[in-house]
Amino acid sequence: MNRRTFLAASVAAAAPKANGYPAEYPVYRAQGSHRELGRQHGEQASAKIKAHLDYMMVSGKMSRQSLNRRALKFEPLFSKYCPHLVDEMRGLGEGAGITFAEALAVNIRGEIANAKDEGCTAYAVKQREIIAGQNSDMSPEIPPLAYVLHLKPVNKPEVLIWTFGGMIGYHGINSAGIGHFANALGGGPASRFAMPHYPVKRMMLECRDKDQVLDLLGRVPLASNGNYVLCDARNILDVEATAAGPEVLSDSGSGYIAHTNHFVCSRYAKKENFDKSWKDSFPRLDRINELLASKRGETKVEDLKRFLSDHNGTPTSICRHDGASCTVASIISEPARRRMHVAVGNPCESRYATYSM
Repeated sequence: MNRRTFLAASVAAAAPKANGYPAEYPVYRAQGSHRELGRQHGEQASAKIKAHLDYMMVSGKMSRQSLNRRALKFEPLFSKYCPHLVDEMRGLGEGAGITFAEALAVNIRGEIANAKDEGCTAYAVKQREIIAGQNSDMSPEIPPLAYVLHLKPVNKPEVLIWTFGGMIGYHGINSAGIGHFANALGGGPASRFAMPHYPVKRMMLECRDKDQVLDLLGRVPLASNGNYVLCDARNILDVEATAAGPEVLSDSGSGYIAHTNHFVCSRYAKKENFDKSWKDSFPRLDRINELLASKRGETKVEDLKRFLSDHNGTPTSICRHDGASCTVASIISEPARRRMHVAVGNPCESRYATYSM
């Protein structure tokens, strides 16, 4: 049985249509303590979480015992840097009917399975109301595992994210105006045993301004390199968050910032890293910058729907149809309005659904 056939069988119970993508992503809502958030999340997403675990084992060629053993090695790191999220993951396991080790595993993901990195196009626009988001480009098997998650923690900002298979931190916004959208990076500092990005993504959405986010990224050691296009209520910026520490980039007064899958900061924007980057990353960045510049200061949601559906330069286009890594979600967030617009798969073929806090 090949990987795609195995996954199709695994996700049949999790997907609205057994042989196709859902028309829109379901939304799951939870509130209360971190244990309660996890339990409610796990109960609602149980089938998708179990299918994600199957996917990790097949794609990573691991047994369940090996998956659990590797995941538990990360528990001391999680307990040191985010003990409250460890409690949430315990609740996730209880709600989904899986072990604590498995709840950890889905929040470690690539650091366990050595999954193929994903290519994405992320952006933020600074104007009267900031708009930020991305096309998320991944394996075409992901949409049946995915959903929008709205969390209301006690004494913390509300969180609205697009995620899949039990990950408690992924692309999204919070009620304080923080938003972050991510790209994988080619080359750069070597990976190490340290914190996976997913719990850190969630901790970023516990912050209330960019300074708190930058402090977090400066003090929590990351296992691998990743990029974040960020905003708070007043600012946009980009952080190339590496295993050696963060590199911060500004919009240089342009009013917009975008990033794809290669380094831009002077420290790492070098041939040896470019050689390890996605070749389509460079034309995608040029194209999204061209499109954002064309509507500078007056970019609307409808403009971004058009930009994210762009096929200029196919197959190196923003809306990617490559079978191995295609656009699986297109996201446009309006943090000040506490909402995101999300399309399933390629936005040229899908309508955007609106999700609100």
